[in-house]
Amino acid sequence: MTMSEVDQVRLSAEAAIERSRERRRPVGTKSLALRRQHLFKKLGRMLVAGGVVLLGAALFGALIQPLGFTGLLALTVLLIGVAILFGKWPPFPEPRQADLPRTELKQLAGRTEIWLEAQRPALPAPARQLIDGIGVQLDLLAPQLQTLDPGTPAAANIRKLVGEDLPELVAGYQRIPAGLRGEARAGRTPDDTLVGGLRMLEREIGEAARDLATGEIDRLATRERYLQLKYDGLESEDQAKA
Repeated sequence: MTMSEVDQVRLSAEAAIERSRERRRPVGTKSLALRRQHLFKKLGRMLVAGGVVLLGAALFGALIQPLGFTGLLALTVLLIGVAILFGKWPPFPEPRQADLPRTELKQLAGRTEIWLEAQRPALPAPARQLIDGIGVQLDLLAPQLQTLDPGTPAAANIRKLVGEDLPELVAGYQRIPAGLRGEARAGRTPDDTLVGGLRMLEREIGEAARDLATGEIDRLATRERYLQLKYDGLESEDQAKA
């Protein structure tokens, strides 16, 4: 193998390692929270199944016959099998692009982050940096989606922005053959278009988060004003009576 071939193999290996790292690195905290929630559910099922096996073994040993060495060995193997089974099943439900527009609003930010994590290794470096920035904005938006009425125009706008426009921009770029992504057309390459679109979506998602937060701040201020009028008024009346 010549030196150039060795270099090519090394570069290919480094690229594969980098893609693996990119795939494992989370876009935001909400994707981590969903994966952690899924893990805890699997651990819960594992513990329940293990408890059932132990209870069954105890009843068998008490009512029928002692387990003995062979029974204890079989019990150990069965517990290991239960741990392996429930450790792998069910697998984490990786979101598909078609699923995102129909995702429950409360999980939309986290599920979109998970989808973006899977797409990021195939994107150019400037786009990967913007994906990380979008993850930050989705983290800011996620808490407000927990209480947002799905029937409101704001919810419909966010669902379209996060669940449709963002995934379609990334998927549309990936449908272009890799060899053509750097070729300019009408003065812009697909890489440029992707980066420009992601930058715009990052700004729009941030604006949506701020708009929702502004509404909550305004409601909080209104509530404070109401309490001031109510209780300051009562206090003034008490002082007047005294």
